[in-house]
Amino acid sequence: MRVLFMGTSEFANPALKQLITQNFDIITVVTQPDRPSGRGKKLNPPPIKQTALENNLHVLQPVKVRKPEFISKLIELAPDVIIVAAFGQILPQTVLDIPPCGVINIHPSLLPKYRGAAPIQWALINGETETGVSLMLLDAGEDTGDIICMEQIQIQLEDTSETLGQKLANIGASLLVDVLQNLKNGHPPPAIPQKHEQATHAPRLSKEIGQINWNESAETIHNLVRGTAGWPGAYTYFNNGTLLKIIQSLPHEEKSEELEFTAQQPPGTISITSDKNMFVKTGDGVIQLVQVQPATKKIMVANDFVNGYQLKPGDCFANS
Repeated sequence: MRVLFMGTSEFANPALKQLITQNFDIITVVTQPDRPSGRGKKLNPPPIKQTALENNLHVLQPVKVRKPEFISKLIELAPDVIIVAAFGQILPQTVLDIPPCGVINIHPSLLPKYRGAAPIQWALINGETETGVSLMLLDAGEDTGDIICMEQIQIQLEDTSETLGQKLANIGASLLVDVLQNLKNGHPPPAIPQKHEQATHAPRLSKEIGQINWNESAETIHNLVRGTAGWPGAYTYFNNGTLLKIIQSLPHEEKSEELEFTAQQPPGTISITSDKNMFVKTGDGVIQLVQVQPATKKIMVANDFVNGYQLKPGDCFANS
């Protein structure tokens, strides 16, 4: 069976590596073009390209998959099945029609819940306690295709978008291998329609989403920290406008008065314990800041931040 793989981000890597390990006939890997990143704006290859080249696989990097010359190339390659995982471009119907066994997409949510570009992040931001992976036959809609299979997992309190993404990527890779091993040549796998009336949307994150509103509850803010881990990150401001990213946090059950907060102090007020742990009053409850990152600095534990920036009890973070 001739397999063409389309993916870009780290989420797609476990699936590609599993296909390589299981000796599937991967005829080509399609990924996004190299992008500039870092202060020097040096061109860096996508994670999938690195894996493909390390395993001597042919790589294509189209700027747009809709261009006729690229579609002609895919027709020439004649894949039996196309696998899509975190690719980053919407495939036109002309591409979907090429492989006789269909285009199989690995999507990190329990469809039809969280269709869109950021299902892992929004599941965490919204405080979900469970999520999963769906394999579907891609159609021209946004994550609206028929479901081949899915697997559900519990979301742990310590999960972030990065750790949860890795768990779901590994599950998706295993599901994919099972589906392909049972695929009959020339026929798409059995699949059932989604319940479209139950669909929810998970749009791409913007930088603004990461700004903390200390009037929200401790649980809501903690979920924002978890869901925006990596990018854009949850952030606030101190010392008249200095940006501070919150890397790790913990909501606490302690009542505010146990940490010497007063009713008059606004949400965002800081309390520092004798061992230099940092707690912040929220609109409902208290949150501990475990790891933070001031602008242009490295990630540090909160007590180093307290010492280095001479924070004192009663100081207050800016509210959004």
